[in-house]
Amino acid sequence: MSTARSPLSLPPREDLLIAAAGLAGGMAMWALGLFNNPRPPLEGGWVLLPLTMMGLAEALRRTAPSAALALGTAALVGDLLTRSLLATIVMFSDVVYAAVLYGGPRLSRAVPPASAALTAAVTVGALAASRDPQALLVGFVCGLVTVGPAWTGVIVRDHRNAAAAERLRAEQTALLAEMDRVQAVTAERSRMARELHDVVANHLSAIAIHATAAQSLDDRAATGDALAVIRENSVQGLAEMRRLIGLLRTAGGDEEVSAAPTLDGLDALLAHARGHGAAGGLSFALRDERSGGPLPAPVELAAYRIAQESLTNALKHASPGEVTVVLTSPGGDGEGGGHGGGEGALTVTVTSPCDRRPGPRAPGSGTGLVGMRERAELLDGVFGAGPVETAGGTRWEVRAVLPLGEAARNATDGGGGGNGRTGGDGTRGRYGA
Repeated sequence: MSTARSPLSLPPREDLLIAAAGLAGGMAMWALGLFNNPRPPLEGGWVLLPLTMMGLAEALRRTAPSAALALGTAALVGDLLTRSLLATIVMFSDVVYAAVLYGGPRLSRAVPPASAALTAAVTVGALAASRDPQALLVGFVCGLVTVGPAWTGVIVRDHRNAAAAERLRAEQTALLAEMDRVQAVTAERSRMARELHDVVANHLSAIAIHATAAQSLDDRAATGDALAVIRENSVQGLAEMRRLIGLLRTAGGDEEVSAAPTLDGLDALLAHARGHGAAGGLSFALRDERSGGPLPAPVELAAYRIAQESLTNALKHASPGEVTVVLTSPGGDGEGGGHGGGEGALTVTVTSPCDRRPGPRAPGSGTGLVGMRERAELLDGVFGAGPVETAGGTRWEVRAVLPLGEAARNATDGGGGGNGRTGGDGTRGRYGA
């Protein structure tokens, strides 16, 4: 991570203060006669020129690390040719440190090995020139001025890069957590919407049908019967609403969650439908052609809700005639046994007459078909709804194929997977519940 600034930007205040402090220290040493080289090639005030150049390099340590290092190196060479000030050497070590810490990647990688090579060359040269073991001290001092600051800069830079990477990782983790939370909330809202629609829509549909009939009839007895049905369904619907609201408010509390409905409850469901559909000339039949062992709980719940919603749609829209619910599974006489891999699939088929209906009909919004499609797709199943031509005339068919594999056993009814489309042919038709 490079923190170098544009060469055109002004040096930070801290760098200007460091440069001023180094210049002041060097001037004080010059005034006191504190020099490092007693017999230099250049005497007199020449020592102040390298000091000034090194102060300028210090001012550029962050804004232009490469230029600062080049200027500092030239100033150090000049300092060694004069009487040499300790302040100039100390400032050079800081320039080396800053070049590694604030320079670009190439500069940061090049300075440490270059400083090590320079130290080795100085040590070998000093030993060759003096042939005295004390010349090793020259190499030691050179290492302190170059290798030490360079590798310190490497350590600090690595720590900063690691900290920046951890911050980025933490931000990404927080972003992913927020995305998961949003998806979970959306999925839970979709599940609640499906459950509320499936539980309450049946009662509200019956209320709407009988209320429309009561308005269109001039028979006090028939009107009274319709009002009785309306009252019964409104009470039951209100009870279901209160139960769902109570479950939402006491989540994690002491209240037990009621058991999910299963296909064993289809007989009661059809009996309820017969009571409301008799006045409209509707009859209901169940053909259970399943075989084999018990079904996964998510499959049973999805199949029950799809059948429930299909019967509700038939009460609202079907013409007089027979509404048939057919269940088939692997090994049964019906189709659908080969779907869903080696363990097959449960097929739910609900057909109802869809010729012109003479009596009152409740309006539909299409959310029922959306919910049924979502329930099937959550189990990696297939859903379709639309009119089909049969020997007895046109019938509306709802068909769901629900796989019975491992995915179905591990599935829960909490996803919001659906694509938002309606009937199998892309239209709501007149069965858009």
